[in-house]
Amino acid sequence: MKHLLNTLYILSEDIYLSLDGENVVASRGKQAVARYPLHTLQDIVTFSYTGASPALMGGCAQHQIGLAFCTPRGKFLARVCGESQGNVLLRRSQYRLADDPVQSCQVSRTMIFGKLFNSRWSIERTRRDHGLRTDGEKLASASRQIYELLPQVKASASPEELRGLEGVGASAYFGVLDEMILGDKEAFFFHGRSRRPPLDPVNAMLSFAYSLLAGICASALESVGLDSYVGFLHRDRPGRTSLALDLMEELRPCMADRFVLTLINNRMLKPSDFLYMESGAVLLNEDGRKAFLKHWQEKKKETLTHPYLGEKLPWGMIPYVQALLLARYLREDLDAYPPFLWK
Repeated sequence: MKHLLNTLYILSEDIYLSLDGENVVASRGKQAVARYPLHTLQDIVTFSYTGASPALMGGCAQHQIGLAFCTPRGKFLARVCGESQGNVLLRRSQYRLADDPVQSCQVSRTMIFGKLFNSRWSIERTRRDHGLRTDGEKLASASRQIYELLPQVKASASPEELRGLEGVGASAYFGVLDEMILGDKEAFFFHGRSRRPPLDPVNAMLSFAYSLLAGICASALESVGLDSYVGFLHRDRPGRTSLALDLMEELRPCMADRFVLTLINNRMLKPSDFLYMESGAVLLNEDGRKAFLKHWQEKKKETLTHPYLGEKLPWGMIPYVQALLLARYLREDLDAYPPFLWK
């Protein structure tokens, strides 16, 4: 099991990363400005265009440390992958299942069931904790609509039907997300999902959180020997970690969406943490990214009881546990993949 260690985030655009012995060296120009012991790191995420040395890439691959490259504005570019872990039989099982629409649907529907279940409980938590500050009937209606979709998802027999049900549930959920925002409603509002580019601060934070979560899920899958590029619901596309997108579906409401709501409702980020571009795009600025990542790291260390294992774990370990459970299912050690069901 991978230990929950630190993630090193490089936010300055002019920092170059290299390897010196067993240390990561961050340099500006030819001047070293910081050093980090390699063995203390779980992941490195750099938002610098300057890059990293081949030696560091090889060291990260050898030590199974995730190394991801993003633009200074948070768009994912690439991830360093080392030698494949695990045995070839596991990946052959994954590929066979991915090529079978019936078996792919069996795994996909458990993941979508988890996504809708967790979406509903996010709504229910807002109703419970802030019932007097929200439109209770509107939230109750969306929760009821998602609840009625759950047995249909369980019975779905094709990927197309499953995607349709997921779309209905997502529409109901995002339709009340603005109601769940209790902070500065003039600055933080949600009128619909906008991705490329995000058009308001809430969408900017959602996109950033999804990028971080997708990277964690990809690293988790590779760490247990699975191919993060071959998915079951998200089909193959060059350069896309389709299985990571599958795995993160059930984690979006509780690990990403709920986190963004906490940042807003607890006033951890402010309007001045964003850049408003002439094109209409809204992006986190450097101070905003620093604050976001600081709280993201703190969230990863908070503990909860895993609903399937019954063990206390940090939030940051949840993607790794789910990846391990998926691998056990593919090895036929489990009768079905148990999705993460949060309350």
